[in-house]
Amino acid sequence: MKQALPEPPAAGAAGSCYLPLSEGDIGRIHEAVLTVLETVGFADAIPSCIEALTGAGALLGEDGRIRFPRSLVSDTISRAARNITLHGQDPRYDLHLDGSHVHFGTAGVAVNLVDAAQRIWRETRLQDIYDAARLVEGLDNIHFFQRPMVARDIADPLELDFNTLYACVAGTTKHVGTSFTVRENVKPALEMLHMIAGGEEKFRARPFVSSSSCFVVSPMKFAEDACGVMEECVRGGLPILVLSVGQAGITAPADLAGAVVQTVAEVLAGLVYVNALKPGHPAIFAAWPFASDPRTGAMAGGSPQQALLGAACAQMARFYDLPSSTAAGMTDAGLPDSQSGYEKGITDMLAALSGAHLVYEAAGMHGSLLGFCLESLIIDNDMLGHCLQSRAGMVAGDEQLSAALIARTCLGGPGHYLGSGKGQADSTTAPGQERWQFRERDQNVLSDIVSHAVAEKKRLLAERFPRHITRGMDDRLRARFGDLIRLPRGAMGG
Repeated sequence: MKQALPEPPAAGAAGSCYLPLSEGDIGRIHEAVLTVLETVGFADAIPSCIEALTGAGALLGEDGRIRFPRSLVSDTISRAARNITLHGQDPRYDLHLDGSHVHFGTAGVAVNLVDAAQRIWRETRLQDIYDAARLVEGLDNIHFFQRPMVARDIADPLELDFNTLYACVAGTTKHVGTSFTVRENVKPALEMLHMIAGGEEKFRARPFVSSSSCFVVSPMKFAEDACGVMEECVRGGLPILVLSVGQAGITAPADLAGAVVQTVAEVLAGLVYVNALKPGHPAIFAAWPFASDPRTGAMAGGSPQQALLGAACAQMARFYDLPSSTAAGMTDAGLPDSQSGYEKGITDMLAALSGAHLVYEAAGMHGSLLGFCLESLIIDNDMLGHCLQSRAGMVAGDEQLSAALIARTCLGGPGHYLGSGKGQADSTTAPGQERWQFRERDQNVLSDIVSHAVAEKKRLLAERFPRHITRGMDDRLRARFGDLIRLPRGAMGG
């Protein structure tokens, strides 16, 4: 009996993997991680952190450091949440962090907007965050939106946190990632999200916002404000991105394997922390060590070392069978040019092949996270479609092998396959991937992909004003929060 053939892999399903670590490497890294957590531990824990962790079985030493017995770490890993879903306001955009699915999205704290048309940088504004969100809403290969910029036109931390989140959730129905400066800023944000969702219970059932919690100051110290934020977000039902971002050679060991050890140890400590607060709370393994340029000490976001670090940490997450994320696409180039293209393409592709469920900072970033470009969102969306389709592999069932078609064509047939009804569009183009080619242009007036993206950005921003938050709901939000909302109605299409 002939075995049933599998369905073609969907975009995002793995056809192969990039594995920079051998099984022996993984075992040695894991052993080193447990040793570091048990013998070095973490400094600077706040009282509520000490209470939660020691209550779970961690040990507070006379030197004030919290240490993690191996059994505590192993038990936490075994009991941690798996098969997490990150919800969108629109269920079509739910992200299922299971199996071999990979999802690309934005993130970052860029302080400059890259103007591709004028080839300049300027300070980022709240309007830019909203504009980026509404562009992402219509870009099929960018699956989630985490704020990629800092609104430099807002100084107050509460106003900054609140308006950043407002701009994100008003701009897209895809899952939104955010962060908060201090614990106190979480409460009004949750109240806003509850209103949009139709009540606290509805939001808790489908939380369409997650919190990136960089609770650690590398090397191996707790960050006081970030720990308070993480505790508040866990209580509020937000999924947590347990994030460590040490930089190799500066705040993490220069040897790549050592940077992986420290970063994985820091993230697992955060996983213990989250589960001590609420067992089984949705938490995502986010070990993001960054590479350094040895000549300057600056971050080298587009380097091969960065690709290796991200893929190795994703491989460790696969070893632990935890929902995972990595960072890629962080080109060192200041503009969308050929350097930007190859650095983003290579690092995003290797991240996709590494097995990470979520790839942050995958689109739009420039200058090693210092700049963000709206035009690059459009360009990178095509590039990510290429990554997804390449990763998905091909179908090789009886029909696709085409033996009968080859025979008909060659033995008395036309000798070619034109008109056979078997086009290649479905196999060469991912959703939203334009494959903009030379022959489609006016061959007497040469243009380039950046000019195309500039024009497309202008068109989309003139036409696309999402209305999933109704005018009535927005009136209620503005009545409740008053002058706290800084994005004017006119900037949102009126």
